[in-house]
Amino acid sequence: MKKNTNFKSNMITYAMVIAAFAIVQVLRTTGHLSSLMTGLLVPLCVYVILAVSLNLVVGISGELSLGHAGFMCVGAFVGALFTKCTKETITLVPLRFFLAVLLAAAVAAVFGILIGIPVLRLKGDYLAIVTLAFGEIIKNVINVFYIGRDSNGFHVSMKDQFSLGMEADGVILLGGPQGINGISKDSSFLFGIILVLITLFIVLNLIDSRDGRAIKAIRDNRIAAESIGISITKYKLMAFTVSAALAGVAGALYSHNLATLQASKFNFNTSILALVFVVLGGIGNIRGSVIAAVLLTALPELLRGLADYRMLIYAIVLIVMMLFNWAPKALEWRERYLGRFFRKSAKEGE
Repeated sequence: MKKNTNFKSNMITYAMVIAAFAIVQVLRTTGHLSSLMTGLLVPLCVYVILAVSLNLVVGISGELSLGHAGFMCVGAFVGALFTKCTKETITLVPLRFFLAVLLAAAVAAVFGILIGIPVLRLKGDYLAIVTLAFGEIIKNVINVFYIGRDSNGFHVSMKDQFSLGMEADGVILLGGPQGINGISKDSSFLFGIILVLITLFIVLNLIDSRDGRAIKAIRDNRIAAESIGISITKYKLMAFTVSAALAGVAGALYSHNLATLQASKFNFNTSILALVFVVLGGIGNIRGSVIAAVLLTALPELLRGLADYRMLIYAIVLIVMMLFNWAPKALEWRERYLGRFFRKSAKEGE
């Protein structure tokens, strides 16, 4: 019964995403979607992926990570550099973008492993501080690198672009604080929705799997889980690595929607924003993270015409979402009515 309920819940989540895509496509075709909202479609997908991936660590694994923007930054720059280097050799846009996303996910996963092995031995505030430091370090390291390419190959410097020593045909790939310029805008809303569905498929299936149950057992009672032979390090590192890889995917999607990419965009506020999505959507609630990311990203733009009242309404929505997800009376109401609805649906499906 539990498995059947989880399957139905997952199908509802997938259906919500597909239905949202269909509605947006209809609005775009009929001309009812403003240019402002059209420009927000890819960022919406980026933040959904970022929120879902962070919820895997914060909600399912039970660890507080504040360095998610660092993994997103790694994926963004790796993907953008790959696209810029292969723009002339790989002319098929979907293939080039797909390879860029795969490479971004792989490199972000490697960073997740390297950071996770020592960091996941820490708990609580210490883990949050170290992951926060990682996000800031990554951003500042990228800012000191200058990478160029000419007929002789690649040139790297940590001083300035003039010290690269390139030939006349040389091209600056990474310009330190100036970042990467002239990125090919390969991302689209369709690619974003596909990546959102893939992210949801990976996370939801991991949660419902044997490994996911082990991760949740560690979250609920570390000592009890260890006493029955569950490897704490293995499963915590698994969740952290998968989350880092998906953040890299979000970064690649984000970078391919811009003409210029700078490391300063991936600051502390980006990590906090992702954490806000997770908390307001419900810690451990994947569907809630999707809804919160979409609502809180689109709402400020939708309310822009209200001028002085825009941020007031935004704040009220934040408070209402917090009460709905955390207030005892609201939780009791949800269990009484929504819980009864899902249990009834599960029984009918048997």
